[in-house]
Amino acid sequence: MKITILGGAGFIGTNLALRLCERESDHLTVVDREKGRLERLKALCPKRVAVERRDLDAIRDLEPLLKGQDVVYQLVSRTVPAISNRQIPRGIHDSVKWTAEFLEACVNCQVGKVIFISSGGTVYGREHPCPLKENMETWPVNSYGVEKLMDEKLLYLYHHIHGLDYRILRLANPFGPYQRPDGVQGVVAAFAYRAIKREPIQIYGDGSVVRDYLYIDDAARGIIKAAEGEGKEKLFNIGSGKGTSIHQLIRILEACLGTGLSVEYLPGRSVDVPENVLDITRYETAFGPLASVSLEEGIKRTVDFIRKEYVL
Repeated sequence: MKITILGGAGFIGTNLALRLCERESDHLTVVDREKGRLERLKALCPKRVAVERRDLDAIRDLEPLLKGQDVVYQLVSRTVPAISNRQIPRGIHDSVKWTAEFLEACVNCQVGKVIFISSGGTVYGREHPCPLKENMETWPVNSYGVEKLMDEKLLYLYHHIHGLDYRILRLANPFGPYQRPDGVQGVVAAFAYRAIKREPIQIYGDGSVVRDYLYIDDAARGIIKAAEGEGKEKLFNIGSGKGTSIHQLIRILEACLGTGLSVEYLPGRSVDVPENVLDITRYETAFGPLASVSLEEGIKRTVDFIRKEYVL
């Protein structure tokens, strides 16, 4: 198959590429604007991955790479949940316009299937008891979740009008190697990094917020299985199906490091829902068990990776 990953040199894209490049029958192209990350990925898979540095906002620059692709993974995102409410009109305008132009290009370039990584952590909001099912109404409390839902609806529209095949994967909170420990997303990597450096860990709220964490190897494998699977369902939650509070996460990290951690509590944020745990029954009925790596083992692997790659 001919496969392209857009925005593919970041955390999720790198791990997807490492798994996809194991297959000799596929031709894999990773597109990103970050030169350093592309060079890192090329060094990890020198013979099996073609890398292309492009402006991801310019659809015309991407069209030559989309022609005749069997599968395109769409990982491009222009904002993150924590800051998306600061510029709501601009964020929604840019997201909807880009996605519509991208899907138009996919139709014109005869792309076989689009795989869209949506957000299981933001689209459902705070109105429902957990675990959260795919058929529940969606009431996001940040613009990031609204943008993801609008992108989902555009995928359905282009399927309805043009027959463009797609899968929507609402991903929980993935963590593991290649996640930036100093970024604005990913509490496991951020907490581990600060803990290893003996710096205080900052928590928004009282630490009772519950999230669904999935080790990145399981997330990548789950995404690929859903992307390549057959069946009528086009929307899947991908997570562990288990909830873990921030306090529990700290305790596991302390056990892994063998030491207590310094914690600073900051005011809670309106963009954070109290609990978010995904129902993964639909996925596991179709494709089998999702989470094979425990949270404790995943955190240990993440700590080991951060020590090796980021902390001298």
